[in-house]
This record gives sequence, C-alpha cells and structure tokens, in this order.
Amino acid sequence: MTGVFEFIFLIILGLSPSADAKLIQIPAGQVRAIWLASVKNDSTKNNEGLPRFPVKSFYMMDKAVTQFEYTQFLKKHPKWQANNVNKLFADKGYLDGIDFDVKFKSTPMTSISWFAARAYCDSLGMRLPSVNEWEYVAAASETQKDANKDPEFLKRILEWYGEPRTNGLKNVGEIYKNIYDVWDMHGLIWEWVDDFNSSFVTGESREDSSLNKDMFCGAGALSFGDKENYAAFMRFAFRSSLNGKSSIWNLGFRCVRDL
Repeated sequence: MTGVFEFIFLIILGLSPSADAKLIQIPAGQVRAIWLASVKNDSTKNNEGLPRFPVKSFYMMDKAVTQFEYTQFLKKHPKWQANNVNKLFADKGYLDGIDFDVKFKSTPMTSISWFAARAYCDSLGMRLPSVNEWEYVAAASETQKDANKDPEFLKRILEWYGEPRTNGLKNVGEIYKNIYDVWDMHGLIWEWVDDFNSSFVTGESREDSSLNKDMFCGAGALSFGDKENYAAFMRFAFRSSLNGKSSIWNLGFRCVRDL
C-alpha cells in the first residue's frame, strides 16, 4: 500500500510520468560488496570477510523508465531532445534508433546518457540509485532477498549477459519480478547508477590501495565457476567503461527517491 500512497503523492505534485509508474519501498539492509576483493585476503575467494555497506530504506521504480515516459519528459523539456541537447551531455548515440511511437509504450528507454537520465529523475523529484542501492535490490531473486549464493539465479544472470543482440528489446515487466516486487533488475537492459564512475572507490584510500583491480579485466583472476564474483565484475567492468555522455542501445535507467 505504501507504493500506492507514494504514487498518489507524485500525482498531486504533477510528477508522475505515467499511469503505469509505481514506487516500491525497499527495506533497509546491507549489501555485501562481492565486487571488492582484497589481494591480501585469500578468504575473499569464498566471499568471506568482504565489507558490507548499510543501505537505508528508499523507494524505487518497479520498472525501468520506458520510451513512452521519456517522450512525455521531452515534451516538457525540449532542451533534451536529440536536436537540442548540449553535446557536453550526450554523445552521437543519444536517442539513436529510438521510435517514440505510442505503440512502444512498454519498451525500456535506452540510448540515454547519464546526464539525461539524471535530468529525467530530477524532473520527478527523484534521482538515480547509487551502486550500493542498485546492487542491493539486484541481489534479490523471486524468493530470496540475497540470492548471490544461489547457483541457478547466478546462472540465469550470466546467460542473460551472454545473449546476443536482437532486433528489439523486450518490454518492461516481462523478465521476472523479485521478492520486493521490482521487475527486471537483470535480463532486460543494463542500468545507469548515479555513482557509476566510482566503481573502484570504497571511500578509504588504504582499502583502495589493496584492491585487485586486475580482477575487473576478466577471468585472469577468477575461475569461471566463481559465478558470484564473475557476474558482479562484469557489471562493474561495464560501468567503468562508461562516461557521462555514453548512450548505448541497451543501457537504460530507473529512478529512486529517499524515504
């Protein structure tokens, strides 16, 4: 019911992007930093002793932002239209191949830069999720809050990552809904996070100096059977390759709001 009240609140403020929008309250908890591996600590091979970061309760969109929703944003904010956008905030791939026909109402919005995604969320009084928030929600399967040790869940993630590009994207709400009632955290698109360019930073310089950054280069420091780390490292390697102007055919976003 909380999500319903939040949706009504946004409507009152004139911030709701569409009638399909829904906010889910995510409970507070901790995210286990499986993407951080200390060179000096061999126990991390079994993901023991890794740092855990607290995550405060927050609201998250239950689905990724759609092309239709972004169309409504462009009507109100024409400076973000492809012909008007400042080239400092979007590369030549921005909105490339996007068809804003109403029939694509449920197609996820992609080919979108970090700057544009942030502007969209800001227009709703929201923001992009942090890495910790996104990874915290993405760790949940249909039945578990933390499925990072579930081999079947991890296998699905790696299979999704390995799927070849097709002629089109699936609609939002078609892949799976996790235990929080949030759709498609894996398997639909890659998603922007607010602090995407701080993947290697923990906030403690002494810790940063001990991180094995080579692990982000692939399987050189991993066995393929270590699926828990491998899936996370693929996400962080991808994020580290981005800049704020990057606009990629399968990179989209969803917004969150503080409690």
